[in-house]
Amino acid sequence: MTLQESRLVVDEIGGLPGRGAWVHPTRDCVQLALKRRAFVRALRASSPLDAQTLEEWLNSYGNQVNGSK
Repeated sequence: MTLQESRLVVDEIGGLPGRGAWVHPTRDCVQLALKRRAFVRALRASSPLDAQTLEEWLNSYGNQVNGSK
């Protein structure tokens, strides 16, 4: 994860500039991290973060793992 204009962005290859945060690609881990504000702390953000991009990636990742399209 990286922070771009208060949005969480998935950086699968680790090539984007700036601070990053790592999380297991599971719904449970992501939800727990959001609940505990772990991304805000790890990325040193001063305001709440938009996790919509992260949620969309997580949904598509689950489909790829499960063999769905």
